[in-house]
Amino acid sequence: MTTTRTARVALVGDRSEHVRSHTRIPALIEVLREQHGLALDAYWIPSEEAADPALAGFDGIWLVPGSPYRSEAGALAAVRTAREHGIAFLGTCGGFQHLMLEIARDVAGLPDAAHAENDPAGAHPLIVPLACSLVGREGAVNLRRGTLAERIFGVERSVERYHCAYGLDRAYLPALEAHGLHFTGHDDDGEVRVAELAGHPFMLGTLFQPELAGDGTRVHPVIRAFAEASVSVATPAA
Repeated sequence: MTTTRTARVALVGDRSEHVRSHTRIPALIEVLREQHGLALDAYWIPSEEAADPALAGFDGIWLVPGSPYRSEAGALAAVRTAREHGIAFLGTCGGFQHLMLEIARDVAGLPDAAHAENDPAGAHPLIVPLACSLVGREGAVNLRRGTLAERIFGVERSVERYHCAYGLDRAYLPALEAHGLHFTGHDDDGEVRVAELAGHPFMLGTLFQPELAGDGTRVHPVIRAFAEASVSVATPAA
């Protein structure tokens, strides 16, 4: 008798046919199954419903692009659930931004840390407008040696696709690093593009959008690694 594992994965975000990454993801899940033998049973969870305790029953949580989310609290709850329960987590674009925000507020003791897109008048903006918008652009990412990110990519430098206008204020790097966030990918100017949480089985955020890589017929290494981490803890089915 053979056994297979199918991971239950929550795709947290406000699904829209107008968000290109949302239309790409279902096809990528099929590519994962056909080309890599990684089976994901994916459920779209609106941000307003992401605070539901049932989210803790998933094998993986992907906080997908499409910010501002209808519920900032829900997006942060998805990050918190993954962090506290050791659930494989991937945050891309807006998901990366809210990973930073959750760690700042709930771990680093910065409860007033704000996202300028959600709260333009916030006194302590952690996520701020980029000096140069990356909407529709590509850019180099340099991966730090010996990190999860570098192992996933298999190279020390890559060119990635973006669709975002907000990023992390570098003034907060020391506080976040002191509480376990490792910044393991940067652009050529030293701006953060990849972060991972120390001590967690798989908690990775990318400001770029790996779901937009190529023409959609191949899966980006970051997405494959997230799928592998999710499937590895899934309950085998006879």
